[in-house]
Amino acid sequence: MERKIRLKSLNPHITCKICRGYLIDATTVTECLHTFCKSCLVKHLEEHNSCPTCEIVIHQSHPLQYISFDRTMQDIVYKLVPNLQQNETKRERDFYRRRGLPYPKANTDKMPEKDVYDFPMNTTTKDENTDCHRSDEQVNILLETNQTNHLKPMKRKFIRCSAQATVTHLKKFVAKKLFNNTDRYKEVEILCNEEILGKDHTLKFVCVTRWRFKETPLKLVYRPRQEF
Repeated sequence: MERKIRLKSLNPHITCKICRGYLIDATTVTECLHTFCKSCLVKHLEEHNSCPTCEIVIHQSHPLQYISFDRTMQDIVYKLVPNLQQNETKRERDFYRRRGLPYPKANTDKMPEKDVYDFPMNTTTKDENTDCHRSDEQVNILLETNQTNHLKPMKRKFIRCSAQATVTHLKKFVAKKLFNNTDRYKEVEILCNEEILGKDHTLKFVCVTRWRFKETPLKLVYRPRQEF
């Protein structure tokens, strides 16, 4: 027997406790699992190191490393709230247009095609969906190693991949290319601006919090873990 549920009865579970609006780029604190809009949470953590809801200390010095994009929650919100995703996309486009800035999701970045590696996240077979997340917002990355460590440089140092790929995805990619063994990904660390990135950080999150207002591509460094 089907039973209709009013959207307002679900609002406490799908709204941000900071801005009181529906969750946009839902981001969860890994310590307590409370979820907020990404922009709201990042702004809060610029001056505080605790969860806005329960006030648990996330991390004394690097709280941004202990939050993670919650794709499942965001998909639920977009499915429950009519036209929310379309309206949010329109607002984003209007925001960049008013400021004379290129819309990042338009994927207009230019790099030499012969040096670009399309990094797939999809593991389905050829008979299934082979989109490989190319319909996602894309991120261009310059992946290089320090000259001071023994890891060899990439033959193709430019990578184009989904903005929803995580640092762990990237570490497994590096392990595959360097050691031909993805199980060795824990031996590799990925850094941005000399800061080690959290394993659950999405590349979109890294762009917003570590590479904001800088030109593409996003520059990352890989190093052997034992150095630390």
